[in-house]
Amino acid sequence: GERHEVKNILNLLPQVDRYLYHMRLSDDVLLDLMARFQAEMVKGLARDTNPTATLKMLPTFVRSIPDGTEKGEFLALDLGGSRFRVLKVKVSENGKQNVQMESQIYPTPKEIIHGSGTDLFQYVADCLADFMETKNIKHKKFPLGFTLSFPYIQRKLEEGILISWTKHFKARGVQQTDVVKSLQKALRKHQDIDVDILALVNDTVGTMMTCGYDDQRCEVGVIIGTGTNACYMEEMSNIDLVEGDEGRMCINTEWGAFGDDASLDDIRTEFDKEIDLGSFNPGKQLFEKMISGLYLGELVRIILLKMTREGLLFNGKLSTALCTKGKIETKHIAAMEKYKEGLSNTKEILMELGLAPSEDDCIAVQHVCTVVSFRSANLCAAALAAILTRLRENKKVARLRTTVGVDGTLYKIHPQYAKRLHKVVRRLVPNCDVRFLLSESGSGKGAAMVTAVACRLLSQRKQINEVLSLFKITKENLIGVKNRMRAELEYGLKKETHPVATVKMLPTFVYGTPDGTENGKFLALDLGGTNFRVLLVKIRSGRSKSVRMYNKIFAIPLEIMQGTGEELFDHIVQCIADFLEYMGIKGARLPLGFTFSFPCRQACIDKGTLVGWTKGFKATDCEGEDVVDMLREAIKRRNEFDLDIVAVVNDTVGTMMTCGYEDSNCEIGLIAGTGSNVCYMEDMRNIEIVEGDEGKMCINTEWGGFGDNGCIDNLRTKYDKEVDEGSLNPGEQRYEKMTSGMYLGEIVRQILIDLTKQGLLFRGQISERLRTRGIFETKFLSQIESDRLVLLQVRRILQQLGLDSTCDDSIIVKEVCGSVSKRAAQLCGAGLAAIVEKIRDNRKLEHLKTTVGVDGTLYKLHPHFSRILQETVKELAPQCDVTFMLSEDGSGKGAALITAVAKRVHNVAEN
Repeated sequence: GERHEVKNILNLLPQVDRYLYHMRLSDDVLLDLMARFQAEMVKGLARDTNPTATLKMLPTFVRSIPDGTEKGEFLALDLGGSRFRVLKVKVSENGKQNVQMESQIYPTPKEIIHGSGTDLFQYVADCLADFMETKNIKHKKFPLGFTLSFPYIQRKLEEGILISWTKHFKARGVQQTDVVKSLQKALRKHQDIDVDILALVNDTVGTMMTCGYDDQRCEVGVIIGTGTNACYMEEMSNIDLVEGDEGRMCINTEWGAFGDDASLDDIRTEFDKEIDLGSFNPGKQLFEKMISGLYLGELVRIILLKMTREGLLFNGKLSTALCTKGKIETKHIAAMEKYKEGLSNTKEILMELGLAPSEDDCIAVQHVCTVVSFRSANLCAAALAAILTRLRENKKVARLRTTVGVDGTLYKIHPQYAKRLHKVVRRLVPNCDVRFLLSESGSGKGAAMVTAVACRLLSQRKQINEVLSLFKITKENLIGVKNRMRAELEYGLKKETHPVATVKMLPTFVYGTPDGTENGKFLALDLGGTNFRVLLVKIRSGRSKSVRMYNKIFAIPLEIMQGTGEELFDHIVQCIADFLEYMGIKGARLPLGFTFSFPCRQACIDKGTLVGWTKGFKATDCEGEDVVDMLREAIKRRNEFDLDIVAVVNDTVGTMMTCGYEDSNCEIGLIAGTGSNVCYMEDMRNIEIVEGDEGKMCINTEWGGFGDNGCIDNLRTKYDKEVDEGSLNPGEQRYEKMTSGMYLGEIVRQILIDLTKQGLLFRGQISERLRTRGIFETKFLSQIESDRLVLLQVRRILQQLGLDSTCDDSIIVKEVCGSVSKRAAQLCGAGLAAIVEKIRDNRKLEHLKTTVGVDGTLYKLHPHFSRILQETVKELAPQCDVTFMLSEDGSGKGAALITAVAKRVHNVAEN
C-alpha cells in the first residue's frame, strides 16, 4: 500500500515532483558524470594538470595491502569523523589471522575543533595518554598509526601537510603544516609514554586496508559518513607525482571536492547552493555537500522550509525548529525512510519539530527524504563506477573482479542506502563483479593495519640493512687495507721473506715500456680468461707509427681447463694451427709472445714456471712446470710448424705495455675482470731476488693472493667464506675473491639465498636456479646496477634467472649488487693506492704524476666500478695524481709489443 499512497500523493501534489525534479538523475546523466569524473582523475594524476584539478589524487605511500604475515600490538588514533577514537589493536598470525581491539571514544568539543591547532593536538595527545593510563600500557613502546580524515599531501608514509580542513573542523594554524610533527611535539609533554608514529592514514585508506586484511581482492576504500571520499590502488607508472614506475600505490582521490571548479553546476540545485553558502567552507567540497551525512538533514530541512513557505506543506505554518539550522539530522532521515515504521517515525519527528503534519504531509516529507538520499547514492555510484572502470582498464581485463571496502555512518545506519548504491553501481558498470565489504570499525583498525604493514617493511628493512652493513667499509678500514697491502709488497720483494709472501711479487724481466722504434710482424697468444685468443700483430715504427691486429677467438671447453696439461697445450697448438691456416702464413717462422694470466715465476723473459692455477683452471701436471717448455713440446708433437717463443707475459704487464705505447707515463697495469691483479715498474735496487741495481723492472704483484695469511679477515663476511669454500682453490686468492668478476655474482647469490631463507626476498621461496653455483654472472650485476634501467627491467633479468620478484624484491636485489660491487671497487682502490704511494716513495717525490693502464670486463662494463675505484685512490693517495687509461685490447697487443721490445734488446745484445 505504501507505494500506492505515494502515487496518490504525487497526483495530489504535482508541485513536490516539480520541486525535486532536478534531483532525479537519469542513467544518462550518471554515465556522463562518470566520464567527467574519469577525466578529472587523469588531470589529478598528471604533474602538469594537478594544480588545477579538483580531484587532488593524493599519493598515500601505502604500497600494498596486508599479506597476512603482519603481527604485533599497535596503537591507533582516529580523528575526523563524528567521533574521536583511540584504539589498541593486536594482530596475531598463528596460522590464522586474528585481530583483537580495545577502544575508547573521546568527545570532540567545539572549542577544541574550532580553537588553535596547538590545543587540538595537545588534546589528542592527552586522550592517548589517558587511554594508555586506563589500559595500564604506559611502560611499553608502541608503533602508532594516525587516521586523519582530511586532505593532506604526503611525501612519505609518516608525514602529512594539511591542505585544508573539511566538514566541521576549523582549528587555526594547522593548514600547510605537518600534522605528524605537531602530534609528536604534543606527545613530548608526556614523558612517560613512548610511541613511534609510523603512518598517517586517511580514513578511506584505513577502510581499504581493514577490508584488505579479510579479502586480498580489496583495492578500493569508500567512506560515506559525515564526509565522503574514496581511495583505490593505482599503478605507480601513472602517478606523476611520485618517483618510480614499479608496483602500485594507494591514491586518495579526495572526491568530495569534485565540482569545485563549477563543472557540476548543471546538476546542482538552488538547495545545494543554499547549503554551501551557509557552510564553514563556501565554494569547497561541493560534491560532498550533495552526498554526505553532514549535509543531507540540512538539505531536507531547506527543502521542507521552502515548500512550507509556498504553502505546499503544513498548511504553510512554520515552526521555530524548522527555521533553525541543523535541526534535522541524517539519523532523522534514516528513521523516516525505515521500511514499515517510516511513516509513524516521520510523524513523530515532525511533531518534535513543533509542526502539525497531516497524513499527506508525512507522505510528502518521506518522499523528499527518499529523493535526497537516493540522489546521494546515485552520485556516489557514478564516482565509484568511474574508479572501477579505471581499475579495469589499468589491468587490461574485459571483466574486473574486485572488492570495495565501505565505511561511514550514512552507509551503515540508513536502511536503504547500501542496497541502492550497490544496485546503481552494478547497473553503471555491468563488466565489473563487485563485492561490497562493510568495514568493521574501519578506520582505526585500518590505521593499525597500515602501521602493521609499515612495521613489517621496517623490520625487513632493518634485517636487510644489517646484512648490507657487513659490506660497508669505513675510511679507517680502507687505510688499513692500503697499509697492509704496502707491507705485503715489501715482504714479497725481500729475499728472506719472498718464499713465504702471499703477494708473490714476481719479476717479469720486462725492463721498460716501448720507445716507438718497435717494428715487424709478431704472433701473440692470450690465455687466462674463459677464451683463448691467437693474434697476428704488425707493428710499424717511425712517423706513421701504427699497430694492426688480426685475431681469432677460440673457446676452451671446461673438460680441457680441468683435464691434463698435455691436453690443454695440444688444444692450444691446434688453435694456433687453425689460425695460421686461416691467415695463410703457415710456413712463416714468427717471433711469438705468450700472454699467460696466471702467476708465473720467471728467471728470464722467455721462461715461466706456473706457481699455481687461479680463476677456474685446474689442468694437471702443470704447476711447477715451465709453460714455454710445455708449449714447445706440444708444437713438436704436432710437428707442422716452428715458432720462436720470445716472451711469456702476464696480462697486467701486457696492459701496461699497450698503454705505455701511447703514454710514456704509464707504469702500472691493472686488470679488473674475471680475475684481479696489478703490475708496476719497480726500482731494480728494491728487487732483492734479481741481480743488479740499475734501472727498473716490471713486477707482477699477483695481488689476488693478498689476505691469504688472514690479514684482511676482519673484512671478510660469512658470504665471502661460503664463496671461498665452494671454489676450486679454497683458502687461496682471498682478495681476488672479494674484488673480481668471477666471484662478485657468487657473493650476491649467497646473500640472496640468505635473505630468502630469512623470508625477506622472493616470498621465502628459494628457486632451483638460485641454488645453482655460478648462475649469477657479473654481467647481470652490471645490468641490474645500470642507472638507466627501471625496476621493470631488473625484474626481467631476475626472471631470466628463474626468480619471480616483486617490485620490493627488485629494489633489494639492486641494493645487494650495489653493496658488493662498491666494496670490490673500494678494496681494489685501496690496493692501488698502496702501489702509487710506493712508487712516490721510491722516487722521494712530494707529488707523483702517473698513469695506470686498465683492462678487464668489470672495469669496462660495470656502471659504477671505475668511478668508485678512482675516487678511492684519490682519497687514499692524495699526493698522487693518477690518470686511468683504458687499454684497448690490452693483453694481445701488449704481448706483441713486449716481444718486439725483447727482440730489439736481444738484437742489440747480439750485435
